[in-house]
Amino acid sequence: MNKLRTKPLAVMLAAMGAAASAICPAWADHVVTVNGGRPSSLPTQIPTTIEGIAGAQIEERINASDSEDALKYLPSLNVRKRYIGDYDHAVLASRASGTGNSARSLVYADGILLSNLLGNGATYTPRWGLVTPEEIERVDVLYGPFSAAYPGNSVGAVVDFLTRMPTRFEAHVKLSGYGQGFRQYASDTRHYGKQGSASVGDRQGAWSWWVDLSRLDSNGQPIAFANKLLTQGTAGGGVPVTGAVADRNPANKDWLILGATNQVHTVQDHAKVKLAYDLSPVLRASYTVGWWKNDAQRSALSYLRDAAGNTVYQGDINVDGRRYSLLASDFAPSVGDLEHVMHGFSLKQHSKGAFSWEVAASLYDYAKDRVRTPTVPVPDARTNGQGNVTDMGGSGWNTLALKGTWRPGMGASSSAGRDAGGNTGVSTGISTGANAGTASSHIVDFGLQRDGAKLRTHVFSSADWLNATEGKHVSTFNGETRLESLYAQDTWRISDLWKATLGLRFERWQAFGGEISSAASAAASPATGGLLQFAARSENSWSPKAALAYRAGESWTLKASAGRAVRNPTAAELFQGAIVDGKIVNTDPTLGAERSWTSELTAERMLGQGSVRATVFHENTRDALYSQALTPTVNSVQNVGEIRTTGLELSWQQDDVLVRGLSLTGSLTYADSQIARNGKLPASVGKRQPRVPDWRATMLASYRLGDRWTTTLGARYSGRQYGTLDNSDPNGSTYTGVSDYLVADVRVRYRFDHHWSGSLGIDNLNNRKYWAFHPYTQRTLIAELKFDL
Repeated sequence: MNKLRTKPLAVMLAAMGAAASAICPAWADHVVTVNGGRPSSLPTQIPTTIEGIAGAQIEERINASDSEDALKYLPSLNVRKRYIGDYDHAVLASRASGTGNSARSLVYADGILLSNLLGNGATYTPRWGLVTPEEIERVDVLYGPFSAAYPGNSVGAVVDFLTRMPTRFEAHVKLSGYGQGFRQYASDTRHYGKQGSASVGDRQGAWSWWVDLSRLDSNGQPIAFANKLLTQGTAGGGVPVTGAVADRNPANKDWLILGATNQVHTVQDHAKVKLAYDLSPVLRASYTVGWWKNDAQRSALSYLRDAAGNTVYQGDINVDGRRYSLLASDFAPSVGDLEHVMHGFSLKQHSKGAFSWEVAASLYDYAKDRVRTPTVPVPDARTNGQGNVTDMGGSGWNTLALKGTWRPGMGASSSAGRDAGGNTGVSTGISTGANAGTASSHIVDFGLQRDGAKLRTHVFSSADWLNATEGKHVSTFNGETRLESLYAQDTWRISDLWKATLGLRFERWQAFGGEISSAASAAASPATGGLLQFAARSENSWSPKAALAYRAGESWTLKASAGRAVRNPTAAELFQGAIVDGKIVNTDPTLGAERSWTSELTAERMLGQGSVRATVFHENTRDALYSQALTPTVNSVQNVGEIRTTGLELSWQQDDVLVRGLSLTGSLTYADSQIARNGKLPASVGKRQPRVPDWRATMLASYRLGDRWTTTLGARYSGRQYGTLDNSDPNGSTYTGVSDYLVADVRVRYRFDHHWSGSLGIDNLNNRKYWAFHPYTQRTLIAELKFDL
């Protein structure tokens, strides 16, 4: 198997490939060849900040149980992963976007959209489960909305997973297990999991194929806690109980923690098949189908005991003379049955001549998506009774893109040559023969795109909450969005020292098919199901982009980038509200798009075996989309007038530091992110943007001892942050709080021979207790055994 060798990551990606050499041969010293690798889909010719990590480095250095773990140590990024296999809250945060803003970043796998743009927030996270860590060849990140090829959701970051495609026959098997001791409030529990994966692929002539299978069986720690504010108690009555834990909530108000809930047991199956066929030396057709199935159970454990020692889950209780009422929802279990399918197809012509093109399409389908929850007290998820079923089947999204690249002045070569993996030399930076034409001073990218999202949510009730497929109507919530885009950008060599990019993107956004119903409206109008319609919406927008780079010497490069991004409301944000007296209320019919201007200035220096980078960034966002009070008792998504973020990002990576085999990477980010205007909540003006910490830092030190041993020590730090717009939650170290943290990770990997390798790792070595509304994992031991053929 070819070994992927990378130089400093930011430099590798910013100047990768023959495309960069074609733009400016004088920059050749800054181009790093990736032998046997395939090109990123990111526009690496644009002189702006791009970071990445190779799959070989992930395997050696990172305890990667889920694909999002590959991003652990990249600058300014944080994924809110609460436990191994977290499938519905793992939001990606970036420089000026917190872990509540999932729609402000884009995640792709081999060009297929994984970001869930049906909504924005914790329950609309990227579909990380459609990529396994073992199939990652490389992951790259573009910071900011500086490429015209991406919609306004790129304002925070664009992540591109490049997965394996074989150059010859290969097969892999990996088994892993992990365990965590969890102590919080009155919980003192152990949680274990296991994971297995197998993959096989080959390339024979024009055909290449890859099959990847995996199963994850994970028992996460409790991530929620039943609670009552002390002021909710009334005098006298109720069953006297013990076991409640006194605590303070994020606003420093006294409350009682009554038990642990949402302890998730998830079993996830993944299967993927990738096929590619070379129709000619420069024309390739590719097809990917992915399948993901998840059976999840959420259970609860009450801390409360009556006088006889029995566990109490329901009824009126008495704690220290105060009576509280336990609701069915306080300790409700739930069961999830999810099955999602992904398709991707592309036809790509990539020659060394003047023109290349690509047609790409993808589809993500919620083939089955049901979550079941009882509405009467039950002791566990094995007890049947009355309950609700939330069915999101039929939801999903699709994309279609027509892309072209024109290199004025290049010869019309009909054969670019391919490396062992069937990749063109132009794409990989590998010299494969004399160019039939002359080097072009321009690379012009252009394209036409169409992205559609369809949200379907139907809730019904039944006396058989565990098995029902239909029942009494409770509510319906539907809506669709569509984005049609046209873009062009030109990257050109002004001189041997200067390189520039100018781009422009036009977008037409539409929202339609919004409808909502309730049990009352359905009963009043059975013929229509009680559906009330939202008005359709549409909007046109322009987003200019610009970047400029100056080669200040043999080692120094200076870069400047600026771009506008328009992030339109998702269906879940736009079509919101409730039905009262046959009318839709508690909604904002004038809800507008976020409009952001982002800029950065970068100085980068090449070192002997690495690089160091300093970037000053600024983002100004008008009409930011946040949930805040619409009425004294109702919150809804509204526009926040203006948020300004200014910061500094430092990044350093170097191999063979002090001694041969020692590699260091590190980053430090400072962000001053403040709300400048918000007429709907004046108390928030001058306060910090939620979930954007002031300081962030990462460090990863890896030492290779010979060809067999690799040891790694990592650290991740996040500073003070808040979860509310008005920063009224000063206590972050509690349930529903958002805390700072410093955690250390270690990993030791040993290669027994050419085929067998094993590793032991510990995440959160220092056993830090930290929160992002829910608790993160505590000290977790991970063991892996892998066979490579």
